[in-house]
Amino acid sequence: MDSILVTGGGELRGEIPIAGAKNACLTLMPATLLSEEPLTLTNAPRLSDIKTMSSLLESLGTEVSSMQEGKVLTMSSHNLDNLTADYDIVRKMRASILVLGPMLARAGQAVVSLPGGCAIGARPVDLHLKAMEALGAEIELREGYVHAKAPRGLRGAIIEFPFVSVGATENALLAATLAKGTTVLKHAAREPEIVDLAHCLIAMGAQIEGHGTSTIAIQGVDRLNGATHSVVTDRIELGTYMLAPAFTGGEVECLGGRIELLEAFCEKLDEAGITVEQTLKGLKVKRSNADIRAINVRTEPFPGFPTDLQAQMMALLCTATGTSVLEEKIFENRFMHAPELGRMGAKIDVNGGVATVTGVERLKGAPVMATDLRASVSLILAGLGAEGETLINRVYHLDRGYERVEEKLGNCGAKVERITGQ
Repeated sequence: MDSILVTGGGELRGEIPIAGAKNACLTLMPATLLSEEPLTLTNAPRLSDIKTMSSLLESLGTEVSSMQEGKVLTMSSHNLDNLTADYDIVRKMRASILVLGPMLARAGQAVVSLPGGCAIGARPVDLHLKAMEALGAEIELREGYVHAKAPRGLRGAIIEFPFVSVGATENALLAATLAKGTTVLKHAAREPEIVDLAHCLIAMGAQIEGHGTSTIAIQGVDRLNGATHSVVTDRIELGTYMLAPAFTGGEVECLGGRIELLEAFCEKLDEAGITVEQTLKGLKVKRSNADIRAINVRTEPFPGFPTDLQAQMMALLCTATGTSVLEEKIFENRFMHAPELGRMGAKIDVNGGVATVTGVERLKGAPVMATDLRASVSLILAGLGAEGETLINRVYHLDRGYERVEEKLGNCGAKVERITGQ
């Protein structure tokens, strides 16, 4: 297993290119199952999760090819000869459940293993299944698999989600494009990745209105065409690297960044004493004060503060002046990074979904263990601002969501080294 060694000290200065969004790309790729014509995605991130989704699609009969070192993906599902998404692939990644809607819509049946992924709470798929049932599918759970069929095809329906679910919104949106009649999604997720998916589906010939709002209307069509679509900027990678100079001092420009992707996050950075400036090339970030100010953070669905940036922000607040309170309202069990930060000298008290962080003067390097994707990178950031060396073990999570971390930070002066496991 690989480890990451971070040596703290020294300001960061330079530019960091931000990749296409992992969460958007993983949602866009299953859209190929809706059409017999090729779908090409540009600005694709080069991550292990993308390879896993490619393997899953190939197991279903999709032809997947990549160009420009993986930044361009072309997929053709003209020969959809297998309708079973096997456990051995699906268990690696939760986004695998997104093949359910497209297969049901196009082929009228699907067998999909219940998914795996990061251990940050139960994250059930019941809303996905209820959405498919509302569209006319018959669902049965047997031996860890979802057996779904719609022998007469899917039909439009009004689907009102009891709470905002990004994944369920995506699955329902994908399925509804080929359903007969009109589908209305109420209390739908509004994330940029949802908007990006809608733009891609519209380019393929879908009829969609209201994306980016809490009510999305889809008029089903008989077939979808192929298309070429550029994946939206990864706002979570963007937010992560925007925090880097806040730990170390200096100034970093995140290429391709836009404030509208992270308005709530940028507001919190301003509260903490971090300056964000929109430029022609992206977002320029620098620490405007000698000390970080304590702030309170509450994670919420978009346009609120992203749960996927909570761990990184907690790491920063460990050395803020005063006491900060972080409320995790999206996922339970998502403070597993807190004990690891504690090994570096942080003072964090976790009580259910609330973490109270009392700032200390400085963190000290220590051996720590990554527990999930975002925890991995939060520990790297903490190491950048810590005294001495920090060794982060079990960083296989990291490669699921961040490409070339050592290179991107290293180009700005960071001392980050990957130690390859034996």
